[in-house]
Amino acid sequence: MKNIKEIKNEFENVELEQVHTLLKLYEDDTRAGVRKICTSFSKKYQKLQDEKCRLEKMCEEEKSLSEGLIIAGIDEAGRGPLAGPVVASAVIMPKDSRILYINDSKKLSQAKREALYDQIMAEAISVGVGIVSPEIIDEINILQATYVAMRQAVSQLTTRPELLLNDAVIIPELTIAQKGLIKGDARCYSIACASIIAKVTRDRMMADYDKIYPDYGFKENKGYGSGNHIEVLKKLGPCPIHRRSFIGNFIN
Repeated sequence: MKNIKEIKNEFENVELEQVHTLLKLYEDDTRAGVRKICTSFSKKYQKLQDEKCRLEKMCEEEKSLSEGLIIAGIDEAGRGPLAGPVVASAVIMPKDSRILYINDSKKLSQAKREALYDQIMAEAISVGVGIVSPEIIDEINILQATYVAMRQAVSQLTTRPELLLNDAVIIPELTIAQKGLIKGDARCYSIACASIIAKVTRDRMMADYDKIYPDYGFKENKGYGSGNHIEVLKKLGPCPIHRRSFIGNFIN
């Protein structure tokens, strides 16, 4: 009979997908240590199954909306910050793609978004990114700048989509069929992928800006109006990447 340490090593060295075989093997072992191991890994296995179910629901909703067409998911990052660009992404994923933990980027940690970014970029059929500067945001307003970024992202796709699934909006001046979905980044797989690409792209840009304008804490606050950011803004005034149309309440 294997000792507790050997059984624990056995569980730890098997793919989580295959844990159920070990759970079956040790289901009649009454030792407290074995029961504890089985309980722990049973919970992990169930979480994996729940995640697969959640992911499949996203893909099924997307499938029901796409009607078999080539679809691109569209989303943006950075409509609300006081500084930095607005970034949009358009992503076409393979129909059978199922990257675990894909979700609305706001529901993911930075480390998880970074890891998923790499997986999306490796699997995607095509990815487009649009970036609109603070100067243009001030000139035409944030909504119109977001539309510009989204059109840029679509124009960069190397495969032409037959349908765009957008998070909440309908993009003007495009001839491709579109559907705007409320909370689309939490409902549809391709939109969630676009959400992650846009968010990670913008966060990386803000980390680079932090090196140029270190006083404002852009690496941490990403340009959003945190207390410390506003305090520094009032003290030092704006830097070149601040959106003048957003900061009137904080500067003279």
